[in-house]
Amino acid sequence: MNKIDWLVVSTYLVLVLLGWLNIYAAVYDEELQKGIFDLSLNSGKQFLWICTSMVIIIVIMTVDFRFYDSFAYIVYGLIMLMLVFVLFAGTKVAGSTSWFSIAGFRVQPSEFAKFATALALAKYMSKVNYKLSNFNDLLVTGAIIVLPAVLIIVQGDTGTALVFGAFVLVMYREGLNPTILVIGLIAIALFVLTLVIDQKILIIAVLVVGALVILLGKKKWKRIATIVAGMLIVISVIWSVDYFVNEILKPHQQNRIKALINPEADPLGYGWNVTQSKIAIGSGGLLGKGYLQGTQTKFDFVPEQSTDFIFCTLGEEQGWLGTTLVIFLFVFFMVRIVHIAERQKETFARVYGYSVASILFLHFMVNVGMTIGLFPVIGIPLPLFSYGGSSLWAFTILIFILLKIDAHRMQVLVRH
Repeated sequence: MNKIDWLVVSTYLVLVLLGWLNIYAAVYDEELQKGIFDLSLNSGKQFLWICTSMVIIIVIMTVDFRFYDSFAYIVYGLIMLMLVFVLFAGTKVAGSTSWFSIAGFRVQPSEFAKFATALALAKYMSKVNYKLSNFNDLLVTGAIIVLPAVLIIVQGDTGTALVFGAFVLVMYREGLNPTILVIGLIAIALFVLTLVIDQKILIIAVLVVGALVILLGKKKWKRIATIVAGMLIVISVIWSVDYFVNEILKPHQQNRIKALINPEADPLGYGWNVTQSKIAIGSGGLLGKGYLQGTQTKFDFVPEQSTDFIFCTLGEEQGWLGTTLVIFLFVFFMVRIVHIAERQKETFARVYGYSVASILFLHFMVNVGMTIGLFPVIGIPLPLFSYGGSSLWAFTILIFILLKIDAHRMQVLVRH
């Protein structure tokens, strides 16, 4: 027990406690006079999830650390089967068939797919002679990541599926060609620019820049052909964005894109969530309105305030000071996990550690970003903070498996 990273454990407990208190603030109604433990409230249910999470921690820390390496593929396979099974026997919630309803409680298998994928990825990337420069290794690595994402997209939960993009950061740490990462970032930038700038202007800009690069550089046919090919690819991407947004995305997904670009265009429609979220956070000022005193919260101006938009409750009631403190805790938490990952002697442990850090980072960045209008509303929780048993369980498992492995970092994993 003395080898457990107690800084991570302490930060985990603080974040879970603060999340629970803010969940109560989000559902608090002075007239009903219900306490934080009342099971008819989300805060009461979250308390049960917290208690069961403590049991999960005990189990994880009791199991031999070699189990997580030895049974990584089996765990991954079982979770994939659950993702398939939920398509046929799941409950549809908010347009997504990704929940099992059990005795009044709902469980979301896609949340557990994150740690299962992290284990499988760590197992495969730690095999002898593994190299990302090898096409077969790259193909299998990509398949491990893409399979759960595709199954989750089929369920109708695109937001959760996007989280699996975080594993690209793990691949980059393990030697993925930086050019691939740069190309991906350029594609994202082009997508955003195409949404805010007229396509004709962008295409003209690409043609002008390409022509200048050709004229000012060496007149070699190979170089010119490469530049022209690059220009054609960029123009194709620009043209495809319009088709993707209008023909492939569903109406509610199109509205999320519109809300990101200009929420003021329809403040009572698709821009409502983001507009009210900004108002709630901005109204908190420096020190906030005080615990349980949030007016935006009390009158339900912001939908999903105890789940996806829990950060709004924090911003309104605790102000800039409270949000800064929580952001600092999350940043410290993630930096500490990266530190743990770097001190591992085994590739399996290092890859798994970076997977944990990357998933937390993407969740944190997108959730906070969407509440202040920097990212589209895609419906993913703030780790350990938002209401939800599946989310809390999944993040608890994700984090404490790493802590268990780290506690034995001086020992060698035995392959089976």
